[in-house]
Amino acid sequence: MERPVPGGLPGEEEERVLVSEKSWRPCPKARRRLRAHRWLYQEVGDILVLKYLSWTMYPMALAAFSTGFSQSITPYSGGSGIPELKTILTGVVLEDYLAIQNFGAKVVGLTCTLASGSTVFLGKVGPFVHLSAMAAAYLGKMRTSVTREYENKFKQNEMLVAAQAVGVATVFGTPISGVLFSIEVMASHFAVRDYWRGFFAATCGAFMFRLLAVFNSEQDTIAAVFKSDLKIDFPFDLLETFFFAILGAVCGLVGCAYLFCQRWLLAAVRENRLTAKLLATDKPVYTVLVVLLLASITFPPGLGQLMASRLTMKEYLTSLFDNRTWGVLVPNASSVADPHSVDPRGLWQEWYHPSATIFGTLAFFLLMKFWMLILATTLPLPAGYFMPIFIYGATIGRLLGETVALLFPRGLRSEGDPRPIIPSGYALAGAAAFSGSVTHAISTALLVCEATGHLGHVLPVILAVLVANAITQKHQPSFYDGTIIVKKLPYLPRIRSRHMASYQVVVEEFMERRVVALAKGGGFEEVLVALDASTHAEYPVVESAGSPTLVGTVSRAQLVAFLQSHKHPQAPSGEKLTTMGMLGDNCAIEPIMLQLSPWTSLHQAHHLFELLKLQRIFVTRFGELVGAVSRVELRRAIEELANPK
Repeated sequence: MERPVPGGLPGEEEERVLVSEKSWRPCPKARRRLRAHRWLYQEVGDILVLKYLSWTMYPMALAAFSTGFSQSITPYSGGSGIPELKTILTGVVLEDYLAIQNFGAKVVGLTCTLASGSTVFLGKVGPFVHLSAMAAAYLGKMRTSVTREYENKFKQNEMLVAAQAVGVATVFGTPISGVLFSIEVMASHFAVRDYWRGFFAATCGAFMFRLLAVFNSEQDTIAAVFKSDLKIDFPFDLLETFFFAILGAVCGLVGCAYLFCQRWLLAAVRENRLTAKLLATDKPVYTVLVVLLLASITFPPGLGQLMASRLTMKEYLTSLFDNRTWGVLVPNASSVADPHSVDPRGLWQEWYHPSATIFGTLAFFLLMKFWMLILATTLPLPAGYFMPIFIYGATIGRLLGETVALLFPRGLRSEGDPRPIIPSGYALAGAAAFSGSVTHAISTALLVCEATGHLGHVLPVILAVLVANAITQKHQPSFYDGTIIVKKLPYLPRIRSRHMASYQVVVEEFMERRVVALAKGGGFEEVLVALDASTHAEYPVVESAGSPTLVGTVSRAQLVAFLQSHKHPQAPSGEKLTTMGMLGDNCAIEPIMLQLSPWTSLHQAHHLFELLKLQRIFVTRFGELVGAVSRVELRRAIEELANPK
């Protein structure tokens, strides 16, 4: 029997939610689809201790197994993998991060992480990108082994560029924004010839991902992941653009605070004696302690009832994108029942609590999840961090939208027909603005439109994203750049300073002046001294010891072969010495294709290193070798000269 629940806000138009008693009772088919964690929590009964143990022990066991298994296979499987992939795409060789054994460890670990549910509140975008890159690298090696062709580094890079778009597209089913997001987040320069390759791979990945939902009878046809029913005849009033701009500013300021605190905590955990020891020797123990804290806080009978902790990650977004205004809805008395057997339009009641308003639960969620999200990023298990900040931004937008709807119940115009505020439009803008500000991406505006199938709010969403990015990019590095800084990966940072003084910094001020060079007529002893003096992959060759005119370079492998072809003068007398030759006669000297001048600016050198993926380049003055610049010197110059602390 269907019945309305009395109550509500007096003097306002109420929308009574009618819920059937049978609809709250899980049917066998729905029960089979419940996650094991949710099923276990329901089956233990009303004993509070058993409920707490089932709520905490399940994610603790899965997270500990995820950490232990993945770290036992390879220590490079933790985290999202995007910072390392971003470093690889700049030309740095990190073979271990693309190894095939890392693929298996990442898959198993990520499966356990996602099975932990929203208790840990972690996503899968980053690991999907990493998995796609590893698959592309392995396919590239298979192609070279089958065709017996030379392993072309440029071809490998093109496959990685296409693969990075697949990871984002398959999570949200958004091929267009997946390509754009991957370009913004992971590429400093992008070749237009790779554009269609990325779209082709992303479209195939998104199509197969959405096709699986049809095969599993979850949907009748291919549709948006987070299908919304927002009104398109009058989505927003023109005056609301002011509030969308305010939302972008709020997301930008919160994003700055989030990035600063996340980078500080990540560095503090690595430097603290106790946590550093746990991360070095007992990573599963650290994971168990952190997950226990997070699960205890989200325990539904406790603080979790003020944070809608029973919802999954997808249900969080489904509820936040609800087209209705929560402030005028009547909460159902059966909200204490299982929320997951109800129609999705009833999920909003998880945000309602008798002792707190909708505004109170949304604000409490934002307050608690701020530091809980930061703490979760320190876990050494395979996980993504984009979906949590996406949900966090949607909550910011929902709170602001509900506030505006409360202040202006008839809309912003007092004359004419009422044009009520649509809070879900603010949730869309908040999700795009906050996630875009944290990752320094604009394409999140298109991502929310593709993921929800709604284009009515595209202009205010883009406005909010631009405002948020303008604030965050001015004051903080992106989430992935901050992780690169803390992990000290060999990645060239952006020159954030645009002051005229940074353009006056030239190569002569920071180049390496004492360069180990070989004379063209040098022999065995000179080569031996040079190899002992440095470990570079290539050495400059000059005309002679008295004339430092640069004529080319010779690889370290050729110098080692040159030494192996001759005997050392101090060898035992029983060994016959071969004729000593000269370097120019025995080694192939490669011509110099690119060199810098001492008066080349820091910005020009940085641009060349990023565009050509250089590792080291020599500096000449009127053809004479005067120094060299590697990524080490360039990075130090950017940090000390262009970005003074």
